[in-house]
Amino acid sequence: MKVILIGANGKVGRLIAKKMSQSNFFKPTAFIRNEDQKAYFENLGIPVLIDSLENSEEHLSKVIEGFDAVIFSAGSGGSTGYDKTIEIDLYGAVKIIEASKKNHVKRFVMVGAAFSDVPEYWKQPGMKPYYIAKHLADKELMRSGLDYTILRPVRLTDDEKAGKVKMTSNPFTLNEEIPREAVAETVLAVLDAPRVSQRIIEMSEGELSIQEALSQLE
Repeated sequence: MKVILIGANGKVGRLIAKKMSQSNFFKPTAFIRNEDQKAYFENLGIPVLIDSLENSEEHLSKVIEGFDAVIFSAGSGGSTGYDKTIEIDLYGAVKIIEASKKNHVKRFVMVGAAFSDVPEYWKQPGMKPYYIAKHLADKELMRSGLDYTILRPVRLTDDEKAGKVKMTSNPFTLNEEIPREAVAETVLAVLDAPRVSQRIIEMSEGELSIQEALSQLE
């Protein structure tokens, strides 16, 4: 499966890339923003595309031509302003979704955020633009006609092991944290899993293995 990883240089993106480099099933390409980010991926033997989500939809459509699947794990980051949140997390995602439709991409996995459909949860200081961007990007993907899965993790940690997880449609039943390692492993697990097509999965640490949690989704 030829996969382009949008947001490859983020913490979750790097973990996904590393895991894909160790698999015979995936042929990943890292979509990154800056030249100085490429050494990590070259060391993994992963080709890179240096480009920007701020480019036009027409341009991005040419960039992702020929790929079987898209993973969107990009974000503007906490150190940027609200304008970049809208530019990258929302408009960037929408442009990639439209480009994927034009290129008949077979699979699209979005890494979003838990509680993206719960406006009363967005009252945390400074978080409302982020949640609105994630909410609208997810909505655009849901109505795109693409074969998608949206993963919505809670607060991410840097634990080195994925551990046990919980997956649900009800974010209010989740625990507070989840390792990035678990999110990365779940991305790989759902890329070629028809039973989780057209699904939103809210996730946190829990009591089941990733495969057990996926198999028990209603």
